[in-house]
Amino acid sequence: MLIVEILFLLRDIVIACVAAVWNFLITPKYKDVKNEIVLITGSANGIGRGLALDFARRGCILVLWDIDEAENEKTAQLVTEAGAKAYPYYCDLSERKEIYRIGKKVQKEVGDVTILVNNAGVVIGKSFLECPDEEIENSFQVNTLAYFWTIKVFLPKMIEKNYGHIVNMSSSLGLTGINKLTDYCSTKFAVVGFNEVLSYELQHDQCDGIKTTLICPQCVKTRMFEGCKLRFPPICPFMELDYVVNKSMQAILTNQYILCLPRLVYFQAAFKAILPTGAWIASCRFFGTMTFMDGFVGNKKD
Repeated sequence: MLIVEILFLLRDIVIACVAAVWNFLITPKYKDVKNEIVLITGSANGIGRGLALDFARRGCILVLWDIDEAENEKTAQLVTEAGAKAYPYYCDLSERKEIYRIGKKVQKEVGDVTILVNNAGVVIGKSFLECPDEEIENSFQVNTLAYFWTIKVFLPKMIEKNYGHIVNMSSSLGLTGINKLTDYCSTKFAVVGFNEVLSYELQHDQCDGIKTTLICPQCVKTRMFEGCKLRFPPICPFMELDYVVNKSMQAILTNQYILCLPRLVYFQAAFKAILPTGAWIASCRFFGTMTFMDGFVGNKKD
């Protein structure tokens, strides 16, 4: 019987590999998201705003969460101008009880969220011993724990209908760390692990109608990491916001499990796992990742 199980395992592995190659060569058909209720955290600017506008152009209903009320209202206005409905909410993602309260309010006033995009994030940008305890706690509350609480609010209805999509925004820094980003990298590593185990639980519970997508972009031209630079920009330049938004939407609309941008990030993670520690650290020094944050003047929120 064990031999039979092994044969079935090999069959499943081959099928999955062939499907992956096929999807790489030929982009799968985009799913229709018209009239879906999409909630995006950190929607006031950057990637969050970009995703909101793209979803709006596809006929979605947008629920927008941010603590920057003025900029979030601007996002809502842009969504409305794109022909979609927008529901902006002030929500402090560092407060679990507020997430639950606003989440229930959304369910009552708008309806059941079918696509949840956890995007909000903050960064301190200091070496570990210089990071105030309160700011470290805030980083974990916003960058990681808020993902837990939003999903706890909206996942039960998705499970009830066996329908939905959860998008978790991590970072390439959730796969490989960088000097002076102990808080940010730790939270993003946690998101990678959380997304993986959450997807396993959904598969185990046969919730095949609920998809998860993990997005791990590297350097994006937003205010968050303004002033930072690598040694060889032509090899790994800061990506344009529109490019990241377009690729993220493509991943969401094709139910892609993980998206790393640029593709070089996939190889970075593999090299880190394969190379001896000393070799990896030497590579980090050579490419300037050890000094990436030296010129940091960026915005702490994105």
